[in-house]
Amino acid sequence: MTSHPSRPSGEAAGASGAARPARPVADLFAADGRLKAIPRRPARREALLAHLAESLFAPDRDYREPEVNQALLTVHEDFSALRRYLVIGGFLARTKDGSAYRRQQQPGSPGGAIPAVA
Repeated sequence: MTSHPSRPSGEAAGASGAARPARPVADLFAADGRLKAIPRRPARREALLAHLAESLFAPDRDYREPEVNQALLTVHEDFSALRRYLVIGGFLARTKDGSAYRRQQQPGSPGGAIPAVA
């Protein structure tokens, strides 16, 4: 059996039932600091979203939608998809009228928010 070229040695295959070791979020970014692609795997995407929420948005501060868009544009051109994933995942809360966003605590952390249901 040959090893898969994109799988580091020692990483468990999905069929074996063993958990894969977590890869650092930094692997998702190019040298210029831009996101290479939005991950398709939910767990990998959630790790990215947690990183973006923490690094781009201060807690206890409201952001207008253009501010959120501009912050997300610094890492990827599809800011609307990232914004939607952040809200659905419970990383950002949005007011009912959509005029303001706020970073949320994550489930499992003290004072954590319940994720939004899509």
